[in-house]
Amino acid sequence: MSNQKQQKPTLTGQRFKTRKRDEKERFDPCQFQDSIIQGLNQTGTDLEAVAKFLDASGAKLDYRRYAETLFDILVAGGMLAPGGTLSDEVTSTEVCLFKAQEDMETMQAYAQVFNKLIRRYKYLEKGFEEEIKKLLLFLKGFTESDRTKLAMLTGILLANGNISASILNSLFNENLVKEGVSTCFAVKLFKSWLSEKDIGSVAASLRKVGMDNRLMELFPANKRSCEHFAKYFTDAGLKELSDFVKNQQTIGARKELQKELQQQISQGEPLKDIIAYIREEIKKNNISEQTIIGLIWFSVMSCVEWNKKEELVTEQAIKHLKQYSPLLKPFTSQGISELTLLLKIQEYCYDNIHFMKAFQKIVVLLYKADVLNEESILKWYNEAHVPKGKSIFLVQMKSFVEWLKNAEEGKRCETCFCARSVRL
Repeated sequence: MSNQKQQKPTLTGQRFKTRKRDEKERFDPCQFQDSIIQGLNQTGTDLEAVAKFLDASGAKLDYRRYAETLFDILVAGGMLAPGGTLSDEVTSTEVCLFKAQEDMETMQAYAQVFNKLIRRYKYLEKGFEEEIKKLLLFLKGFTESDRTKLAMLTGILLANGNISASILNSLFNENLVKEGVSTCFAVKLFKSWLSEKDIGSVAASLRKVGMDNRLMELFPANKRSCEHFAKYFTDAGLKELSDFVKNQQTIGARKELQKELQQQISQGEPLKDIIAYIREEIKKNNISEQTIIGLIWFSVMSCVEWNKKEELVTEQAIKHLKQYSPLLKPFTSQGISELTLLLKIQEYCYDNIHFMKAFQKIVVLLYKADVLNEESILKWYNEAHVPKGKSIFLVQMKSFVEWLKNAEEGKRCETCFCARSVRL
């Protein structure tokens, strides 16, 4: 019976893995290069014809596998050996970036060739970015003219959004930085980029990839200062960029200052020591008084665990600010600083709902402590306030402002003020 049982059929033939393993490559790199170079040589210097050739060849040639070879040819005319030299073992073409004329019009035309190619074959996008990173590492192997053309093209590509500003990481290579190659290249790159886009757009691209605070790394450690950076790039005609970096450094200094201030206040450091520290930082980092007063206000208010009950938080705030008004006073010597502080108080009370009813009492306290004067308070009331909670705060301040306006100068006494402020 068992002998008559039919055997189950078995699958025969090659398995998928075997087929994949035995599959022969359509082209090897040399064959691929020969095909591209032959086609480019036939187009001549007509970049429109080059773009059409590359578009059509993508259907026949394996761009995905040989992306690096393709981009090497389009930039340098042939396959690049490690270090950036052109390989002698294979043929090359004159139809490439490095053999083109060194002007913006020609570089823009080449940028369009790359743009059309990548837009047509989207999968080349990542490979193209990797190619640019590699080319930047090879800068020492290129001629000065080649570097200039590559810098101009890279600036245009960055402006058009064809590549990410993260490619600038390659310029922080120790050898390139040490020999000054990175800074020379960066000057040409940013000139090209800023010829296409304004500094706001450039700054946004740098911030997006965390490069906005790293440009100082283009210089060796012993020259890595804001002053040296500003002079170098300003002398090169890039004052916009040097101003941007200077501003970024100032922002960084402010963050460090605020962090240190909060720590000193939390630890109960003597006010005279905190004031001395602030004055030193102002001088060292050239920070304006109106900027400092905002930082001090935020630091003073952020080091307290505030009560959640509205009726108790006002009393808590007044007690706290009485203690720290001597810290605010030295940095409101200018009317603009006082106005800045008033606006900070307004925004703070609006953003922290439990402080909505505390605004007037805080202002009166700081007026009595000689941190704020009547001119600044009246200016804030009449024209300089911001929209945040203005209807509530202006109502709160109305009777105090009327007292400031109506009391005759010289006849205003402390007793009268105290009696009036009690009713407020």
